[in-house]
Amino acid sequence: MRHSKFSTPNINSGSMADIAFLLLIFFLVSTTISSDQGLQRKLPRECPENVDCSKVINERNILRIAINNNDEIMVNNDLIDLSELKTIAMDFLDNNGDSSCDYCHGNKLTSASDNPKEAVISLLSQNQTTYKQFIAVQDELTKAYYELRENYSKNVLGKSTKELTEEEIQMVKSAYPFILSEAQTK
Repeated sequence: MRHSKFSTPNINSGSMADIAFLLLIFFLVSTTISSDQGLQRKLPRECPENVDCSKVINERNILRIAINNNDEIMVNNDLIDLSELKTIAMDFLDNNGDSSCDYCHGNKLTSASDNPKEAVISLLSQNQTTYKQFIAVQDELTKAYYELRENYSKNVLGKSTKELTEEEIQMVKSAYPFILSEAQTK
């Protein structure tokens, strides 16, 4: 076949779609998609209209935790290490300051909470606090609650938390309710 000087040679592009499809499959299979990290928390219900939902909290029942811009942790204005936070939270929650808690084993300090049902942990962070540090603090607080709940389950109910019925789980949760405030407390 003879070519004229104005015609251009054709390239067979029939297999281009196959190659593009194979590359697409390769990249979909070999690429890892990062999973989102976050906290699993149940948010409080919205306050109904014309109802005052604010509650006066005794100052001794508030454990104030702050994370500054340098990721340093302060508990009641004292600088602490992350490894100390779980123990501090457990001592605060299990204090039994008013002697109304028959399952608590605290020291009955006047500077810590009356009982676990009244205790509030206030967590504040600044704008430059890293997400990693914020999650680490949340994890330590969660560990404190889980350990107290496990101790309650073993000592009062005689079972591990993994063996509890739904009713017993609610009993354990009401004995040590997870009350965490991330708002400025008054």
